[in-house]
Amino acid sequence: MVVCYLGIGSNLGNRGENISLAIKKINTLKGTQIIKVSKIIETKPIGGPADQAKFLNAALKIKTTLSPTVLLKKLKKIEKELGRAKTVRYGPRTIDLDILFYADKIINRENLKIPHPKLFEREFVIKSLLEII
Repeated sequence: MVVCYLGIGSNLGNRGENISLAIKKINTLKGTQIIKVSKIIETKPIGGPADQAKFLNAALKIKTTLSPTVLLKKLKKIEKELGRAKTVRYGPRTIDLDILFYADKIINRENLKIPHPKLFEREFVIKSLLEII
């Protein structure tokens, strides 16, 4: 098993419930175990439409046997199950799940970049990560 860090956020619908459901679904992924969850914090949206609601965000520390590609696929499936629809870039969403770090891997593919490329531009991500590292 490898240690990974995930970012989670929601700014549509019942944001807290969306995050709670996503965490439960992540914890049921085969070969995956949640180790620690940061506090949930409310943040202003960065980018996207100016009139969208604030986000609730958190970070997760997990252990998994899933490869980075399979983990991403499973996270995208959870997003879809929770009603995420592709709209405007950085627009409102019921749930957003990002792989922030996957062990010590550096991956630079079109559909998967690890560490997450916007990680150091978002203070709330750093704050949440520091809490669970």
